[in-house]
Amino acid sequence: MNSTDTKHRILIVDDNQANRELLEAYLVDVDCETAVAEDGQQAMEMTASFQPDLILLDVMMPKLSGFEVCQKLKSDPKLKNVMVLMVTALNELGDIERAVDAGTNDFLSKPVNRVELIKRVENMLQLKGVSDENERLRLYIQQLEDENAPAARM
Repeated sequence: MNSTDTKHRILIVDDNQANRELLEAYLVDVDCETAVAEDGQQAMEMTASFQPDLILLDVMMPKLSGFEVCQKLKSDPKLKNVMVLMVTALNELGDIERAVDAGTNDFLSKPVNRVELIKRVENMLQLKGVSDENERLRLYIQQLEDENAPAARM
């Protein structure tokens, strides 16, 4: 659970309905709220409205590939901190390098092992919580510094 006492949000993005349903079923044991998107374009729209902490992102999809979605997310200052776990049948070294270049936080090959998925999701959500807390502290310190700046000049 994150520090605001709300459930983590996970967006599942895959053009295959059976894959989406399987990932949702695997996540039943994780304390989270899930939403699904069927393609890359819908993933971008859902990310803006659903505001997920983590996206489970397929690579081979219509409209926008997972690589393109990840690149767009990571280049948007409002969305760059969303964690991305690419879940794909692609497993060549070049695919992994392309996923890393696009900004993915982790990479999981299909067929997905339930235990491995849950553990990676839990670790990524924990890391997201720490990252969010660091950002809150950074902003708080910046606010304190800004408030005290006029006094320091006197």
